[in-house]
Amino acid sequence: MHIRKLAPHEPPPMELLLLADPSRTLVEEYIARGDCFVCEADRRIVGVYVLLPTRPGTIELVNVAVAEPEQGKGIGKRLVLHAIDEARARGFHTIEIGTGSTGVVQLALYQKCGFRMTGIDKDFFVRHYEEDIYENGIRLRDMVRLSLDLQDRLHEN
Repeated sequence: MHIRKLAPHEPPPMELLLLADPSRTLVEEYIARGDCFVCEADRRIVGVYVLLPTRPGTIELVNVAVAEPEQGKGIGKRLVLHAIDEARARGFHTIEIGTGSTGVVQLALYQKCGFRMTGIDKDFFVRHYEEDIYENGIRLRDMVRLSLDLQDRLHEN
């Protein structure tokens, strides 16, 4: 398994990106402004993430997705840890991420990787998405914001 930055001539893996964010418009917008990284196994792209600088010293991990047949194998954790290392190597002080309040698996993953909850953006998914999104049988409304101080100490594995 290998994680690498997507080359400028390569099309982004939209099917995977849309697993984590169902809005093609939003995905296209942030991949144009950020850096897309892919995880390959057996010459197939099985995972993806996007890093997006947001303000001085801060970068956001805006999309982490793993192909459905590959989920539960630790690929998501490898992607998040790679993103943390990449952000630290680029000299950022903070990495942030936002995820749906109903995403229990994602919330657990990000906290296992050292992220701490910093706030809730109420009705984020109601304001930014035309279609209702359901996750774990619950209508998704709120975004949970998390961050990790990259200068504080090395992340926990």
